[in-house]
Amino acid sequence: MASKRKERITINEHGQFLVLELKGVEIWDGADLALLRDTLTELIERGCRFAGVAMASVKYIPSGFFGMLFDWQDRGVSIRLYDPQPNVNRMLWFRQFFQHLGGGVYGMRTESNWPTSQMPQQWDFKVWEQTPVVQPPASKPSVTSIKR
Repeated sequence: MASKRKERITINEHGQFLVLELKGVEIWDGADLALLRDTLTELIERGCRFAGVAMASVKYIPSGFFGMLFDWQDRGVSIRLYDPQPNVNRMLWFRQFFQHLGGGVYGMRTESNWPTSQMPQQWDFKVWEQTPVVQPPASKPSVTSIKR
């Protein structure tokens, strides 16, 4: 089974970056993320410090993908995404944490190059203090008393 999983992923060189690609997979699921994570973990253990993911065919990404990229970056790996689809470009995490490097290449920002206009200079806790807290009702109706 493991060999069939490994057949689904390719690794190509793009300059100094090793680029992982899931062959023909448009919608990623947990198994796809696990395959990417396992493959990249193996590459990192062998000394890879520049990794990318080819995304030309990807139309949907599970929410765990960004967290996985962030973990890789925390391990000291430079991260790039290649040719992401427009719907991926519109995702909030993508717009905030990736910058266009030219062509279809996007690099993951480091803390030192996050756009300061998107980062709050100071949190406004007074807004929270002034927002009324909604209290739950004193007693909840029983399940049998609810009519449909």
